[in-house]
Amino acid sequence: MLLKKLQLKTVDYKLVLTICFLLFFNSIISAQEVIKDAVAEKPVEAPKTTGQRQKIDGIIATVGDYIVLDSDIDKGYLEIQSQGGSVKDITRCQMLGKLLEDKLYAHQAIQDSIIVSDAEVRSMMEDRLNYMVQQVGTIDKVVEYYKKSSVEEFKTYFSDILKEQKLASEMRDKIVKDVEITPEEVRNFFKKIPKDDLPTFGAEMEVAQIVVEPKVSKADKDKVIDRLNAIRKDVLEGSSFATKAVLYSQDPGSAPNGGYYKMTRKTPFVKEFKDVAFSLQEGEISAPFETTFGYHIIMVDKIKGQEVELRHILISPTVSDDALKEAKERITNVRNKIVSKEITFAEAARTESDEKETRANGGTLVNPNTQDTRFELTKMDPTLYSQVSNLKDDEVSQPLLNTDDKGKKTYKLITVTNRIDEHTADYAKDYTKIKELALKEKQINAIAKWFDTKIKDTYIKIIGEYRDCTFANNWLKK
Repeated sequence: MLLKKLQLKTVDYKLVLTICFLLFFNSIISAQEVIKDAVAEKPVEAPKTTGQRQKIDGIIATVGDYIVLDSDIDKGYLEIQSQGGSVKDITRCQMLGKLLEDKLYAHQAIQDSIIVSDAEVRSMMEDRLNYMVQQVGTIDKVVEYYKKSSVEEFKTYFSDILKEQKLASEMRDKIVKDVEITPEEVRNFFKKIPKDDLPTFGAEMEVAQIVVEPKVSKADKDKVIDRLNAIRKDVLEGSSFATKAVLYSQDPGSAPNGGYYKMTRKTPFVKEFKDVAFSLQEGEISAPFETTFGYHIIMVDKIKGQEVELRHILISPTVSDDALKEAKERITNVRNKIVSKEITFAEAARTESDEKETRANGGTLVNPNTQDTRFELTKMDPTLYSQVSNLKDDEVSQPLLNTDDKGKKTYKLITVTNRIDEHTADYAKDYTKIKELALKEKQINAIAKWFDTKIKDTYIKIIGEYRDCTFANNWLKK
């Protein structure tokens, strides 16, 4: 969470609480929760407000085309407690307020013609069902937890939840996607923080690496290209691209979903992939093409403005043992030159590394979560942390065999180029993090203005005792 990461003290209590509330509840309403057997076995009684009477479940609020049931609040408490969270300080009014926000997001997404396809819902369903089954052991326990009579009933119910969540997420993204912040706004944000309330940043380090890829023979590459061309021919003759992707694609992120992706030009895919994707017409299948991950073919399902829905198949050439041995020898020679000071690590990265993304800047890694070069030790990827935690200043690791999530093998050297101790925020040194905070505040303000406008324009009705709630937003239109 943002607060935990930055260890804020009292910069702005209203902002802090808002960020906590938004991020915390977004995670607990998500279907990707940790479900414990104990929860399934014994339902947890939700806290009740003083004087609240026991009543039959019913509609307590309406937002546009959506309704909120009294039991939805109880489910919210269960979700928090199933993850070991405390609910003692969360009132039913606060829980209802968050549910109302999600309903308004989803309702307005439909009004704005935001479309969530069945393929997207199926993709989300597959991922999250797999996750939940891993937590509790069987799909039957998941069904029991949600108090459904069958797997089919649960999937119907769950698909509606996932679609609503996706609509809400798309709407939130639409609200904040064009929110930008200038250096002057960042400066003013920082100046507003009292000196005694400046955030403290944890210990960090900057890391660089040199990557050597085993060379794949032309014959092995041609085998993959021929295989993809054969798959392409089968699809053109009537076979299902999605089925082929499930059977043959080596992309673990999309293969179970028939190779499906939805993307825009801003989606973080490699350039070669995006260039091909946006050159195709609906129904067209690309010829095999190469990226750093291997060889692909793409079929475009739909084009909606600047957005493309597609399926792809990835197959990587097999790396021989001889190629691996040769790569290790090559990177060992590079290490020997660095250790003997014939060349610096940065110079070696620029001339010897096969990794395009880091080669030009001397091998320096960029933190994918912050787009900064610093990695906070407590949030560093466990594998990377284990590789650098025992390195001394300017020490170069031994050659490390690395296998990525797509099975691609490479050798690499790692070194720590800079260490930053825990410290109070400094505008010049911590500009990226301060900018992130300032942007978050501006996005929250944009969302607040959006709620003010849309609440006025949307049919909203709150029933019974919940009309006595004090909400952060003007749901009662007083």
